[in-house]
Amino acid sequence: MTTKGFADNNANIETPNDVGVSEKPLKTKIITSNRVDINVLKSKLQETESKEFKKNLTILSSLILGLGVLGIYLSL
Repeated sequence: MTTKGFADNNANIETPNDVGVSEKPLKTKIITSNRVDINVLKSKLQETESKEFKKNLTILSSLILGLGVLGIYLSL
């Protein structure tokens, strides 16, 4: 009964011979950038800011309400 160690495990990994093919880009189309309307970007930014403001306002109001309820409870 013989046991084989890690030295007996040989892995032969071959590298591909077509290295030049992998250097080419996959897409040959030239991508052109389109113009963006600044008003569209401003409106999207305003929408996200209004959502964040509403979320922050609800969190702040719930904290103030909780503090008020806690103050009333502790004063009784």
